[in-house]
Formats: sequence, structure tokens, C-alpha cells
Amino acid sequence: MIKKKLGKSKKNTEIQVIYGYHAVSAALQNRIRNHECLYIIQKYKDLFKQNPKISSKIKILSNKEMIKIFGNNNLTQGIVLKTSKLPKKIFKEVFNNNDLNKKKSIVVLLDQVTDPNNIGSIMRSCSLFNCSSLILSKDHAPDLTSAMIKSASGAAEIVNYIQVVNINRTINDLKKIGYWVIGLDSNSKNNNSKFSLPEKCVLVLGSEGRGIRNLTKKECDDLISLPFNPKTNYGIDSLNVSNACSIALYEHYIQHFKKT
Repeated sequence: MIKKKLGKSKKNTEIQVIYGYHAVSAALQNRIRNHECLYIIQKYKDLFKQNPKISSKIKILSNKEMIKIFGNNNLTQGIVLKTSKLPKKIFKEVFNNNDLNKKKSIVVLLDQVTDPNNIGSIMRSCSLFNCSSLILSKDHAPDLTSAMIKSASGAAEIVNYIQVVNINRTINDLKKIGYWVIGLDSNSKNNNSKFSLPEKCVLVLGSEGRGIRNLTKKECDDLISLPFNPKTNYGIDSLNVSNACSIALYEHYIQHFKKT
């Protein structure tokens, strides 16, 4: 019976499966989403029954049923939500002339970062440090997947996930509304531990290994590298892209938001 309902249909093309407690809890709070069904294992049967939007759509499965339908419980945590996909965010709708009046703002732009777990972790950091938008290239970044939503641990519901056709054109559009563009580049000689970030900042990060592409670097107003103590003997000479992003976002938050 359950398998039949989970089968492919035209309606399901706009349905997304979300799993994990934090990701599901956040999705249930999002008024934009239309929820189809919440599947939970027996021990969580009372977890969401007070939520009026989902209480009548809860199906309790045995551990075996959950694993058979959705895979290992280590992945799903025994909680799976079938819900509508979020509408895609359009750059020009998110960033408009109103941004000219913003004095403090930070945006993260990823240049060919493709790993869903890294992107999800970056979204989580964005949500914690007053960054409301994450921009990526349509051709070199995944859509908002279930794995990414779980990794974001709820942040996918509140951070704009914007895919654009041309990264460099987007950078120039952001400059026109007052943003300064700072690239994180491990090869930059600017690695002062007291580096400052502009109030209105676009933070550009590239893929691990290759970093920011040269054409994108040319569009940056400045390039900085985060100071750290490499352990070259062990091959530890760089930061994971999501960790580097978190540090830079924290610095911007401390410099421009924490003081207020």
C-alpha cells in the first residue's frame, strides 16, 4: 500500500523527500511548503502530533518498513517528510534597488563548489551569521537536494539558494548595488590575522583544490587568505571550503553585526 503511494507520477515531480529531525522540523515550519506525508518510526510517534499542519498526515512505519522504502535509518534518522519543493529563487527578485539602502549585508558566492555536504554546511553557517543568500552557478552546482537539505540542518528553509547563469555578470550586478567583492584565496599574500571585511560584502569561495577561477578572481575587489598553521608533513595545508566560509562569515559578523 505504501509502495504504491510512493510510486512515480506527474505530481511527484514537484515533491521533495526530506529526512533527518532538524531538516524535517524546519520544513514543517515553512508556510510555503505543502506537506504530503510524514513517515516516522514507532519511537517517534508522538514527536509531531501537536503540529496541526502534519498531524493528520503521519504514517508510522516499523524499522524494517522504513529501511525498505527509504534506506538506512542512520541516514533518515527514522523521520522522512514528503513535501513540495521550494520555489526557485531568482537573483533579480532577491537583489533589487532596495539593496542600495542596505548598509550592512553579506552574500556568499560559490565558484564551482559542487559537494552537497559542503554546500549544506555553508548554508547552515550563513543562517547563523546573518547571511541570507547563497549564490552558485547553474552549470557547476547541484540543485537543492535531499542530502544538501539534511546537511544544512534546517538552514535551507531560510537561506536563499540562488543559481545564476553567469557568475561574473552576477558579481558586477552586485557591485552596482553597493557590494564589495572579497575572494578567499589560499595563495593570496594578504593573510593578516586582523583582516577587515567591508560592511556590504560578497564573499567568494572556490572549489577545494582549484580554488577560485582566474576570471572570477579578476572581478574581485580584493583577495585574502585566512591565517593558519599548516602541518605540511601530514599534508594538512588548507581548510575545507565550508570551514573557511564559516570563519570568514564569523569575522564579518563580529566586525559589523555583533557591535550593534
